[in-house]
Amino acid sequence: MKQLNLLTIASIFLLISNIKAQTRQDSLAVEQAALDYIEAQHNVRPGQFERSAHPRMVKRTFWKDKETNKEYLRETFTDAMVLLSATYNKNGDGFPKNPKKEVVILDIFDKTASVKLIADEWIDYMHIVKLNGKWQIVNVLWQFNDSAQH
Repeated sequence: MKQLNLLTIASIFLLISNIKAQTRQDSLAVEQAALDYIEAQHNVRPGQFERSAHPRMVKRTFWKDKETNKEYLRETFTDAMVLLSATYNKNGDGFPKNPKKEVVILDIFDKTASVKLIADEWIDYMHIVKLNGKWQIVNVLWQFNDSAQH
């Protein structure tokens, strides 16, 4: 019985010692990547968007074809989002005066993170990766708050 308890304690210790917890610095960097993503569009700063997104980032959502009424997956890539951030809010009318931008870190493990960005009209779920010491967005799945808008 005593041997079983020591084995259990040793197993728990090994499990705990292998957990890679997030650091405060990593949490701040992950949050900043998500903020750069949305604030680049608010402030018309394409360079800020490029800083937040990996060059191979893919942004996806569901969309409905107006003719067939069938839903499909729609994709956008980093280069298109850089262009969007340079033009979308150019006249200052693309967002409310004080836009909503709430970042919720769902999980961080070592060099990967899952984040929920709650904006005015939509929600973005993001996967963020740490490559060469820099946290960058690699995947985004988003939807409008009102899915009928798709």
